[in-house]
Amino acid sequence: MRRLSHLVLLTAFAVSVLVVRPALAQMGGMGGGGHGAPSDSDDDAKKKQRELDFGGLNAPLPKVRSAGPCPFVKVLYDAARYVPFQNNVEDYANVGYTGEIEDIVSDCAYAGDQPITLKAKVRFELGRGPKAAGRENTYHYWVAVTDRNHAVLDKVYFNMPITFPSGADRVTHIETLNRIIIPRKDARVSGANFEVLVGFDVTPQMAAFNRDGKRFRPNVGQTAQASTGKS
Repeated sequence: MRRLSHLVLLTAFAVSVLVVRPALAQMGGMGGGGHGAPSDSDDDAKKKQRELDFGGLNAPLPKVRSAGPCPFVKVLYDAARYVPFQNNVEDYANVGYTGEIEDIVSDCAYAGDQPITLKAKVRFELGRGPKAAGRENTYHYWVAVTDRNHAVLDKVYFNMPITFPSGADRVTHIETLNRIIIPRKDARVSGANFEVLVGFDVTPQMAAFNRDGKRFRPNVGQTAQASTGKS
């Protein structure tokens, strides 16, 4: 497929959906395994909450039937989690505000040689670690459209200000990417030629931490340890 000469990635807006989690889970999305591991009932509750948060993608799209498959929409593994360390020391005691991209749902529409119109909802799990100062933090994430397995066509950065309610160290937040427009050369170019990636704006150290599959597992009444098992 020939490279596109131009791509327009239109703006997103944040849906005001903020679900408060128990203060015990200080590393939003970072737990798992060991003492304090989520039980089956926790998983069921999480699934039900996800259904409540997302529901169906029923917001209006162009009144056309998609002429082919939608672009692949996924989280870039190296940028799926945001775990900053004070003084660059990988220790749970040095962790500030944290985040993890938990889920993405999307839909698209196009016909003939029309551009692809895509929208998506991104579910973030956000937390406050021991070094988090205050209750307000602005997270930074990006959305990129790629010529699948080839090159980045466009990449846009977004700010996501979050206020943690008093007594809460973990929240769920939903971002809606309302219109992503991907021009096509002609009707023969389907959505399968493109990929939409989402990730946190991370440092090289954070990317390496994610790439190595490291996770902190806060244990009840014990010192948190880092796990190197792949998630």
